Amino acid sequence: MPVLVTATQLRNVLGVSVSLYDNAALESIIETAEDAIGDFLIQWKVGIDKHYSKTTTESTIHTTRPHKFYDGQTIALSGVEAHINGNKTISEIVDEYTFKITTTGATVHTDWRNVIPNGIAAENDLSQYDGVDAIEEAVLQISVDVFQSRLAAGGTQQALDYTPAPYRMGRTLLYKVTGLISKYIDSNSQVG
Repeated sequence: MPVLVTATQLRNVLGVSVSLYDNAALESIIETAEDAIGDFLIQWKVGIDKHYSKTTTESTIHTTRPHKFYDGQTIALSGVEAHINGNKTISEIVDEYTFKITTTGATVHTDWRNVIPNGIAAENDLSQYDGVDAIEEAVLQISVDVFQSRLAAGGTQQALDYTPAPYRMGRTLLYKVTGLISKYIDSNSQVG
């Protein structure tokens, strides 16, 4: 479910009706944009490389680096398994790389299960940026590009004279909103 922008907001920007594109379709596009931008924003997060569940109500999570979480803290987990993903409360800190969470309906397995690609444990989700106009505008701009690439044949729009517009889903997708989100970019997300 989108955190920063609603389907109604995107619908208003695109000028499309509910009968043409329902909320589920637009929310999928917004989630894609939030995922793309979210990795660049400042938030404490650490990779999850493996997990196991000795019972159906508790899972043990191992991280790729020291997690710096504390007992009783609520964190956002993603990219693991359905019973682990979502906001969970830490029930025990095993060591600086391992913690336990309370789950429901976990599949019992006592050996470590690798998470490929790594999941993410974050101290908070993108809701900390709710109401930050620059971030919301960046999500809307990326959402419009995702929407356009889904509609256009070959992902490229054409003008009335049939000249193709630049491909919108390339490497520069996030570069155009960097100015908007620059104040909030996590320096650890940038490579060379």
